[in-house]
Amino acid sequence: MKNLTWELAHIAHVELYTPKLDQSIRFFTELLGMYVTKLEGDSAWLRAYDDYEHHTLKLTAHKHTGMGHFAWRTRSAESLQSRVEAIEKMGLGIGWTDHECDYGKAYQFRYPDGHLCELYFDSNKYRATEETKSALKNTASKFPGKGMNVRRLDHLNLLAKDLAGFRDFQFGTLGGRMTETIQFEDGPKGVWVSVNSKTYDLAVTEDHSGLNGRFHHVTYAVNSREEVLIAADIALENDIFIETGPHKHAIQQTFFLYLYEPGGNRVEIANPTARLILDPDYETIVWNKEERSKGQAWGLKTVESFHTRGTPMPDELL
Repeated sequence: MKNLTWELAHIAHVELYTPKLDQSIRFFTELLGMYVTKLEGDSAWLRAYDDYEHHTLKLTAHKHTGMGHFAWRTRSAESLQSRVEAIEKMGLGIGWTDHECDYGKAYQFRYPDGHLCELYFDSNKYRATEETKSALKNTASKFPGKGMNVRRLDHLNLLAKDLAGFRDFQFGTLGGRMTETIQFEDGPKGVWVSVNSKTYDLAVTEDHSGLNGRFHHVTYAVNSREEVLIAADIALENDIFIETGPHKHAIQQTFFLYLYEPGGNRVEIANPTARLILDPDYETIVWNKEERSKGQAWGLKTVESFHTRGTPMPDELL
């Protein structure tokens, strides 16, 4: 499937629910090296040092894990309005809201599988203080020199029961292109969504739990593969559960490390992150069942939990 509408600019932020808010904040600040830009009520807003906006992550205290919402920034005010009109025709719109943290207006809607999402254009771009100002004027804020030193939000991975429905809504209503997909005889098993020159900002894979609207992981980028290895050492020394990695994915070729933050959500530390697509005639890469059964790029089998675990977990909802 190929769609030539380019109304979305990039994945913008994600809100994660955590039953251990203080521990989750410590994980993202002390261990990943992120900055807190706002604390209010039961939520914290954070950004990595080269994220250009006020935040890319919101942590909210909640009785269980999972995702509250995620957001796309559009390319223009006109793109925002045209996508809102397309969403409303599908009957999935919720409506306009005052975007938090002085961003302006955002439009809320739900994907067919139930994931809550926002579209916006008016932004709140981060302005470095004297304390956080980088020596390089083309970096949003200075290198933190703390923990894993994550640089920026790279992508999200969501789970969906009706993967074909998610795919068709994404490309038919919101736009973008499908750079890679897993296709078995009984239907699609994974889809990777690109809205710019990166190979993907969003991935969605099949959910076998019977639940709707679940979250798989959020990925923050570091500057080198060596730093992914250092991140594994930091996780080990701080009793952070390492689910799998460091390894190399076959799909998208990411060198990865998957961790569980203290609240229970999955976080990926990765480099290189999404590849660049410069080919104007790029064709979707299709992976079949036999190819995926070989495991990761270096022949390593994917751990079972990577296919079965998403948040919230079914037992959290009892």
